[in-house]
Amino acid sequence: MPPDDAPVYEASFRPSDTLAEAFAEFVAVVRQLRRDCPWDREQTHASTRHLTLEEAYEVAAAIDAGDPDALEGELGDLLLHGLFHSRIAEEAGRFTLESVLRRETRKLIRRHPHVFGEEAAETPEDVKQTWEAAKRAERESGGEPDGGSEDDEAPPSALDGVPEALPALLRAERTQQKAAAAGFDFCTDADSWAQVEEELREFRRADGASQEEREEELGDLLFALAVHARREGLVAENALRGATEKFARRFRRIEPRLTEDMSSEAMKRLWEEAKEGEKGGGNREKD
Repeated sequence: MPPDDAPVYEASFRPSDTLAEAFAEFVAVVRQLRRDCPWDREQTHASTRHLTLEEAYEVAAAIDAGDPDALEGELGDLLLHGLFHSRIAEEAGRFTLESVLRRETRKLIRRHPHVFGEEAAETPEDVKQTWEAAKRAERESGGEPDGGSEDDEAPPSALDGVPEALPALLRAERTQQKAAAAGFDFCTDADSWAQVEEELREFRRADGASQEEREEELGDLLFALAVHARREGLVAENALRGATEKFARRFRRIEPRLTEDMSSEAMKRLWEEAKEGEKGGGNREKD
């Protein structure tokens, strides 16, 4: 494993003058905005947190749309937020953009010993195991904070690094993945499906219970579904996003024909028409 101060890229690679110039100009613009723009100047990490999240989602939307032009623009917006937060921290004397870049570079080198060291990794699964092993070593040594609990007295956990701000379904997936990587994965595919059925029965039995109890049972059901999805090699977050997009697309198709006094039967007929319309247009969706 190379030391932290070892070269971070192959000798054959150097950033081009134009790339270095573009990045330097970007940094200079962000610094001037913080100095001269009244709005930018008064912003904090907290006041722009939601905007940073929105930019990350817009990157994801551009990827889903398969739109390279939109992706280029959204990546620029997200990069802006990285520079902006770094500048806020630098002004407060906490850290700098340079320290952010160097820290991330060292982390990448540390977690890719099959590239920058002597270890071997032949498959993507090997790489995942190497990555998780490196993170465990970091936690145990206290060398690289990786998010998670802010309680300094709490012992290191395999679940450290799963941001609490993630969307609930995505956080459920990542939490399960972390636990499984640590060896806590005791159920088979059949067991996970049986657990889904059991949680569904418990949710149904909770009918008439308090809202808090019903929400707890619903949460257990959703978590069990996320577990089963992971066992099946599916990404629950993507599946739900796709289902939501499908609903929105069909709703927009029938929305102009909706009336305030429309019966539920009439709505069902419109919905079936929307589904048939998609099939007629070559859409392979079944429901």
